[in-house]
Amino acid sequence: MDVIASIPADTRLTDVAALARRAESLGFDVLHVPETIRDPFGMCALALEHTSRIVVRTSMALAFPRSPMLTAYAAWELAAFSGGRFELGLATQVRGNIVGRYSALWVDPVAQMRDYVASLRAIFVAFTEQAPLEVELEHYRFTRLQPYFNPGPIDVPAPPIYLGGVNKRMLRLAGAVADGFVCHPTSSHPVTLREHTLPVLLQAAKDAGRAVPRVVVGPKVVTSSTERGLAAAREGGRGELAFLYSTPAYRLQLDLLGHGDVADALVAAASRKDWQHLDGLMTDELMDELVPHCTYADLPQVLAERYSGLCDGIVLALPADAGEDVVLAPAVAGIKGIPKLVRSR
Repeated sequence: MDVIASIPADTRLTDVAALARRAESLGFDVLHVPETIRDPFGMCALALEHTSRIVVRTSMALAFPRSPMLTAYAAWELAAFSGGRFELGLATQVRGNIVGRYSALWVDPVAQMRDYVASLRAIFVAFTEQAPLEVELEHYRFTRLQPYFNPGPIDVPAPPIYLGGVNKRMLRLAGAVADGFVCHPTSSHPVTLREHTLPVLLQAAKDAGRAVPRVVVGPKVVTSSTERGLAAAREGGRGELAFLYSTPAYRLQLDLLGHGDVADALVAAASRKDWQHLDGLMTDELMDELVPHCTYADLPQVLAERYSGLCDGIVLALPADAGEDVVLAPAVAGIKGIPKLVRSR
């Protein structure tokens, strides 16, 4: 199993290098760099510059506010710079953010993402072959790439493309065109994987006659070295999960687990901008059901019981206290032994 460290969303550029080196020294296989309040590509460049082994992946860079050409230039340069250790994770986000926060177009996000990925792959080929670019798709059209603007081939393969999402249309798209799929934290429960994500993803890959994408889960594990630390971590995670589940597009997992009433209450509170009462809707019992709770010593066993054979990678947050690293490192080593996704299901 790949063990993936996630950089905190509010990490400053001045802190990226130290966090990346720390993740690599702890034995993590991959470092996820989010796009929340920072540009992810600059953070990736710093992380790659200050490491030598770990793979660095955007998780997730937002596609629609950027032209595929801009994304291709950034990904191409990072892949070359790192000797092939960069991977490109892309997501649509939700309409409210794309339109209201970025003032970008939102039409048919799945169809647009399909064209986005196709454009990226065509651009990568044009770079590799130093060839003209001719792409005529519903959402993107590229007809101009003079040699002066073509960076040319690199010594490593084009960056793998990961997609993220929740609904079935996006899963079908990922199965048909992506190299990997990162499950949203609100869709990383084993029940959701078995009943929703994997059946759709595997069937789409089979229909497309291609390999099944690698599957990564991010269950927002509540963990610490002590029971007291667990209680604090639980409270920290409660607010984040409440906010995420208050987005209508992310309620699927609550519905699958029989908690549609909680989803209704969270969505209603968010629509009223009643942010201060969201946390109270995420009861201790619900938190216990949704995410793993355990100390680092028990983490490999707990995650194995939940995810053995169901995915290829598991995301863990780097603890703020580096003093936890002495118990985190053995946990990372233990998680690596969990069997990956069984693709013959």
